[in-house]
Formats: sequence, C-alpha cells, structure tokens
Amino acid sequence: MIYLLPILGVLLSFIFVYFTKPKKKDRFKLLLAFSGAFLLALTIFELLPEVYEHSNARSIGIFIMLGILLQIFLEFFSKGAEHGHVHLSYENNTFPWLLFGSLSIHSLLEGIPLSENTGIVYGILIHKIAIAIILSIFLLGTKLRPIISGFFILLFSLMTPLGTYLATHFSFVKDNLVQLNAIVIGVLLHISTVILFESSEGHKFNLRKLIVITLGITIAYFL
Repeated sequence: MIYLLPILGVLLSFIFVYFTKPKKKDRFKLLLAFSGAFLLALTIFELLPEVYEHSNARSIGIFIMLGILLQIFLEFFSKGAEHGHVHLSYENNTFPWLLFGSLSIHSLLEGIPLSENTGIVYGILIHKIAIAIILSIFLLGTKLRPIISGFFILLFSLMTPLGTYLATHFSFVKDNLVQLNAIVIGVLLHISTVILFESSEGHKFNLRKLIVITLGITIAYFL
C-alpha cells in the first residue's frame, strides 16, 4: 500500500482534472490547507520524536535545517509548486524539466520515511493529491499535448515510491536513514508551514479554513 497509494493518488487526481476540467485552482485551497495541517501534525507527532530518539539532538537540528534550506533551493526551480503555486507560462509547449526535476527530488525525499513509518503515508497521500490536482490544472491549461502532461504526472507519481524503495533496499540510504529523515522533516516543515501561512489570505479570519486545519491536526493525532 505504501507503494501503490501515492501512485494512485496522483494518477486519479490527473484523471479527475482531465475529465472534469476545473478552471480555478482556488477551489482546492481548503484541501491544500487540510493537507498542510495534516502533514505538519504527522511530522511533529511521528517523525520528530523518532529522529531525536536515535541521534544527537544538535546534529539532528543541523540536518533539519539543511532540509529547510534544500526545499528553499528547490523552490527556485519549481516556483512553489510543492505548496500549490505554479508560476510558469501557460504558453509553454516544451516539457518543463526544471519543474519536474525539483518536484521529483522533493517527492523522492518524501518516500524515504515511509520505509519505517507507514503511518505518515496518509499525510503524504493527501498532500500529493492536492498538489497533483493543482499541477494537473496547470499542465492541461498549457499548450503541452495531454499525453505529455500525462507522462509528466506518471513520472511524478513514481518518485515517492522510488524513495521508499531506495530506503528499503539500498544500504547507503538505510545506513543514513536517521539523518535523511531529519532532512525530510525540514522539507516537510517548510512546505506545510508555507501552506498554512498562505492559506490565511492576508491574515483575515476564515472559519472554514480554521475548521479544516483543526480537523487535519486532530485526525493526525489520533491516526
């Protein structure tokens, strides 16, 4: 299931967008806010205690900060697609390699903790569904042929299971799993907090988003 769910979540999201053709990404902001809260809560409740239990606290802090810096670096190329923003031109008719590369690294890293902590697969899944929907709306709105957009999404869907496979079968990844998980924590902390900050819409009170965020945190706690 930890291999199949991320793939199915992304592919079914693309199929949903292809057939329903939603025009506005704003309709999915509540789903994005829920995914950010859910992912943040799972990171704090599940991943953080584990890495601090198995290594020196100061070194773990360094790797978490490296993860935050890595995600900031990746966003120079993805333009924020990991948290629901795609700022590339709709006139684009060539395969967006920079976007694909940065999203692939991000997704591959997300799969690493799943090798030992299957509980967070649901947080990763909801996050990927929200991003896949927004990404699919963008890709299908460009001048790219639908088959190229579908190929992009297919490759994107395979990256998280690939990260899990590497963490399960490659000795280098297994030997450095605690440090890599700490880097992933930094990546997830950055992504989830940016999503939550951006969902505040200029710091205006929004009851629906507050309820969705609270729901995401509560479900993550009892999962």
